[in-house]
Amino acid sequence: MNHLFLFTSVTAFVMGGMFVGYLGALLVPYLTQRRGASGDPGRYEWHFFIPCRDEEAVIGGTIANLRSQFRHAHVWVADDASTDRTADKVQAIADTDSHVHLRRRVLPDARTGKSDALNALYRDLDDWLPPEIDRTSAIVCVVDADGRLRGDCLEAVTGPRRFGDARVAAVQVGVRMMNRTDRHPLAAQRPKAGRLRSAFARLLVRMQDLEFQGPILALQLARRHSRTVGMGGNGQFTRMSALDAVAGDDRRPWHGSLLEDFELGVHLLLRGYRTAFAHDTWVDQEGLPRLDRLITQRTRWSQGNMLCIKYLPAVWRNPALTNLGAIEVAYFLLQPWLQLVGTFVYALPVIAFGVVAVVHPDLVFGAATADAWLTWTVLMALGIGQFALWGPIYVLKVERTARLRQGIGWGLSYAAYVLLFYVTAWRAFVRILRGKHGWSKTRRNAETGGATVAVEA
Repeated sequence: MNHLFLFTSVTAFVMGGMFVGYLGALLVPYLTQRRGASGDPGRYEWHFFIPCRDEEAVIGGTIANLRSQFRHAHVWVADDASTDRTADKVQAIADTDSHVHLRRRVLPDARTGKSDALNALYRDLDDWLPPEIDRTSAIVCVVDADGRLRGDCLEAVTGPRRFGDARVAAVQVGVRMMNRTDRHPLAAQRPKAGRLRSAFARLLVRMQDLEFQGPILALQLARRHSRTVGMGGNGQFTRMSALDAVAGDDRRPWHGSLLEDFELGVHLLLRGYRTAFAHDTWVDQEGLPRLDRLITQRTRWSQGNMLCIKYLPAVWRNPALTNLGAIEVAYFLLQPWLQLVGTFVYALPVIAFGVVAVVHPDLVFGAATADAWLTWTVLMALGIGQFALWGPIYVLKVERTARLRQGIGWGLSYAAYVLLFYVTAWRAFVRILRGKHGWSKTRRNAETGGATVAVEA
């Protein structure tokens, strides 16, 4: 039993050390980031794609926001057989605004996933664009139905290291939670929610903002060196010419993954394109204040990530990727699978320690085990510290009006929050084993009543 404890402790220590090294590689570009130079949006033609299903509560405001900020842009909405008044609301706007376009998708062809809705909009735009247009200057931006782009977004993404560089095919912007300071994030769903439930909802939204403005933003900044910036499902800008190259004869640039945004980025990288990240602007979206809806969302993301493992051989063989780039993409593809392994690696030392404590308490509590206790303390510090550190960093770089003690509390909460990803990885794995690959839509905060809508394929 002692040998088992030693083996599992050493394994966990090695994995923890690897993550600490990885954390260090993320922190350097994150802490030294500077604002990028702006570009000229007037040199480009802009098209916003919004896939919708039952988005009556938010779609009107999103279209109004885009049209008021970006007057020359076109907004393309795909209604995916909504059961509410989403399509009617969009059509009413389109009737008075020639820059708003509606594609109605109907059953049985509808509700087959976000990729199909985006592909339908791509074909509409492809048919609408005049033949003589320079398709490298036509930019498509995917926006969630609740998305709010910053007013400086177009200037940021057209900077000299972004679309100002002809080699760059796509630019991803940062993401923030628009309700991160909302004192009552459950008001629309549960008006009588108690203090404890409301406090947990606020913390859950804050953790999502910390996640996107901390570790995820740092990861994207580090990816600039490996030239493998990942695409997200909200605030994803892509040249029409690059979509053409990925689309093929069937005109489908999005290939149907549950993680269709990342999958598109992989296809671009495999074709030799570059991707970029605009850290100095962002798109606001609603943070999920309910744990069940967050688990639904992250399970879909994790399952999509797992299924993208099929691209691993192509990533290793492709000469367009640098060695560093291939390693980075491969790590991301393997990450949810490593979480499955990590569930056992990190749990086994705890189990082994507990068994030894029961069977041989003298070994556990004796003076001779001082080294073991030191090892245990180091393991705990590695396991918690690498995540808790993001709380104070978040206060230092993002929420500068917050106090340090808030940052420490947020950091410790984030260390607990990341355990959720092990749960969602296992839920995603079980869904794969059961052959369930359908799209599960997460309900908006403004929607009341009902459960999460899920469609299984």
